[in-house]
Amino acid sequence: MSATTAPSPSGAPGRSGLRKGWWLPYALLGPAVIFEILVHIIPMVTGIWMSFIKLTRIYLRNWGQAPVVGLGNYKTSLDFSSSIGQGILHSFLITCGFTIIVLALSWGFGMAAAVALQRPFPGRGLFRTVFLIPYALPIYAGIITWKFMFQRSTGAINHILVDQLHLLGDKPFWLIGGNAFWAIVIVAIWRTWPFAFLMLMAGLQSIPSDVYEASAVDGAKPFRQWRSITLPMLRPVNTVLILVMFLWTFNDFNTPFVLFGSTAQPPAGDLISFHIYDASFLTWNFGYGSAMSVLLLVFLLIVTSIYLLVINRRSQRA
Repeated sequence: MSATTAPSPSGAPGRSGLRKGWWLPYALLGPAVIFEILVHIIPMVTGIWMSFIKLTRIYLRNWGQAPVVGLGNYKTSLDFSSSIGQGILHSFLITCGFTIIVLALSWGFGMAAAVALQRPFPGRGLFRTVFLIPYALPIYAGIITWKFMFQRSTGAINHILVDQLHLLGDKPFWLIGGNAFWAIVIVAIWRTWPFAFLMLMAGLQSIPSDVYEASAVDGAKPFRQWRSITLPMLRPVNTVLILVMFLWTFNDFNTPFVLFGSTAQPPAGDLISFHIYDASFLTWNFGYGSAMSVLLLVFLLIVTSIYLLVINRRSQRA
């Protein structure tokens, strides 16, 4: 037997052989890869293909007969001089403002709660549990509760603001008109900030208490400790947290769908995800809706790439 094919004393294969059981990692990864292809890759490719055809209710039974329009659906979506283009631009701007407010306040509330509960004190576990209730509560159950609270005549919000605190002269409508934007912002913050609190609280556990004690001996105040110690050491957590919260908030569909209903969406709460749903399932123009979905995907990819590029450059400079 030649030296190149003889087994080693430890039982390892020769250079031309394969290690025993080499197939096991691939077999374990196989189901996950198959489900990823079935659940994400194939629907995404199908959606991209749909954006290049005129898929309306006429061709739902036979997609192959739908005429190919090329970039026609994209041109219609980006023609801001038309009513369709103005509608998607308005929805995009509403979503941008919604995302900025929800992201900033959710992160701020989560950071404040995490820092306040960083040091042990009696009842800290109870506060942590209470703060995480919105995150643990089923999404639809929580939003439906808020929908009842926002009712004009019987809702708890108007009862507190008007009947008890007398802050408003008349009971406003919260689910229609301009107030719909603030209603959806409040619900989104209520749903999102516990996730920020959970992630930041976990990150704070990795910061040694000796660092804070040493800075306190040097005369550092709590705000200086937060700015000079907490924020720099939480940078890896914040990098991922802000990106995930941005993607979740910008693509939020459940909140407007449950809060406003499937057909009664007010213009002030016209988020881009629900706008695409309206264009696809209310007008039955799935090609146009697919084109808007692809444009949204491209926008999110660009923003994510720029964000990661800026973060990587800052980390290299540091």
